[in-house]
Amino acid sequence: KQWYQRRVRGVYNMVAGVDNNGKGCVFSYDPVGSYERESYRACGSASAIIQPLLDNQLGYKNQSNVDPTPLSRDRVRNMVRDIFAAASERDIYTGDEVEISIIDAKGVETQRFPLRSD
Repeated sequence: KQWYQRRVRGVYNMVAGVDNNGKGCVFSYDPVGSYERESYRACGSASAIIQPLLDNQLGYKNQSNVDPTPLSRDRVRNMVRDIFAAASERDIYTGDEVEISIIDAKGVETQRFPLRSD
């Protein structure tokens, strides 16, 4: 109980990679050390904007009659870029570019995309 009374609220981190079965994984954890394995996660100043969009578009939450078919890498990459572009318009702490890393058994592919130019 004492740990939770002193913890910094709103500060979360994540680690992403590939598990022993070759499946992608994301672990989010807070400063106390509590963690959770997830399929996707947003953290940072715009997480309140980004997470509901990820839940809807990647997790198919709050949708009716939807077929949760796997999305292509290009579709996910474009979706994430667009979601961050939208967040950068509302959150002053979101930077001017987004770095997207795709991690699989073959390695890591990283791309950077500009978000705004003001």
